[in-house]
Amino acid sequence: MQIEPVLLPDFIRAINETIDKNADEVTALDQEIGDGDHVFNLKRGLHALSEQSTELAGLDWAAALQKIGMILMSTIGGASGSLYGTLFVTMSKTAKGKPMALKTFADAFSQGVESVKSRGRAGAGEKTMLDVLIPVAEKLQASAEADVPLPDLLESLAQTAVQGMESTRDMVATKGRASFLGERTKGHIDAGARTAQLMICSIIDVLSQRSASPS
Repeated sequence: MQIEPVLLPDFIRAINETIDKNADEVTALDQEIGDGDHVFNLKRGLHALSEQSTELAGLDWAAALQKIGMILMSTIGGASGSLYGTLFVTMSKTAKGKPMALKTFADAFSQGVESVKSRGRAGAGEKTMLDVLIPVAEKLQASAEADVPLPDLLESLAQTAVQGMESTRDMVATKGRASFLGERTKGHIDAGARTAQLMICSIIDVLSQRSASPS
């Protein structure tokens, strides 16, 4: 599988639509154990990406990922902006000079997630977006090495993202404002994990529709 940057506007549009559609739900999740402004901040970054989506589509992958990272870092603000910015900037460095085949993307995404872990000083099981990003990165790497057919790959990645998001329900938050609530965070899905899952599944939906369409 090789994907060209020309699909970036479709990805950005799909992500914006799904975040808008689920904004009330995510805000409610965030208000339960967080600051309540996660969606507002995220939508600010996504709006900035929308405004530059045509320009992004004209860049090579490394340059596009670098620009996405810088846009998100400067417009989302707070921890999410820093972490998503770090994800994409690291992916850019890993992808530089390489065609965006599946293995290249898997490597770049894995390196990006490792940078997020380092930047956020967090790992799996701490009730954050990493509880989605880490298992998705692992599944993507394993699938790329096993040469899994694209439809099966996309389905398994979507399932992994949903399972990661759902797993945060029974975790105790150890990072951010939610960490001050301790055991009271149990029983609540993390808002950042939910938006990470929604965005990943939006991209998967675009790829699934494209692969199912006649050439």
